[in-house]
Amino acid sequence: MTAGNTTIRDYLAKLEDKVSVPGGGGASALAGAYGVALGRMVIAFTRGKKKYQEYDEHLAYIDARLQKLREAFLELSEEDEQVFLPLSKAYSLPEDTVEEKDYKEVTLEECLEKASLTPIKVMEKACEALNYMETLSREGSRLMQSDVGVGVGLLDSALHGAIMNVYINTKMMKNRNRMMELNDYARKLLLDGGSKARLIYETVEDGLRPVYDRESEFIERNKVDFLRS
Repeated sequence: MTAGNTTIRDYLAKLEDKVSVPGGGGASALAGAYGVALGRMVIAFTRGKKKYQEYDEHLAYIDARLQKLREAFLELSEEDEQVFLPLSKAYSLPEDTVEEKDYKEVTLEECLEKASLTPIKVMEKACEALNYMETLSREGSRLMQSDVGVGVGLLDSALHGAIMNVYINTKMMKNRNRMMELNDYARKLLLDGGSKARLIYETVEDGLRPVYDRESEFIERNKVDFLRS
């Protein structure tokens, strides 16, 4: 069951079922794919418009990058499933002898690291995508800014979802130095990407939210009560 060759309905049915894959890691990668797809939609509605002609060449470059990121997110969703299967088997390896225990420990360590690196790659891609979404918040059509905001929210979800899958795997690693190295890097990606996502989202939200005359708004809200009194 992979993200790239199934319908959304079938994928969701599998996701909610009592099976290990797909799971949160793959779903986080798909959130990233949805986010960059919305970015490409913003570009599609912006390019060719006279008002945004000065950005056309730059938007074409961003569009190509987002297309590659979309494919990367889909591949990482599938990779998340692929790295989980060896890990699940490794947990079931026998450990009746010293040799078996040693083999299981080494195998588990390798599988846990691989399972940690996939969500880290999701986080890296999400951070890269957020840089482009920031540009779209300035150069994209004003009529499409809500889609920029939604795309940013999805990429932020990809970040937060992915780091959960880093932690659940690194927590079981015996090599504590490598565990801390991976955790620290993932945490940095989360802080950097999360800060950027919040800034873009708030900027977009401020631009979309209607500006009220506070006194007029108060009068309108209380007019009915005043007339009834």
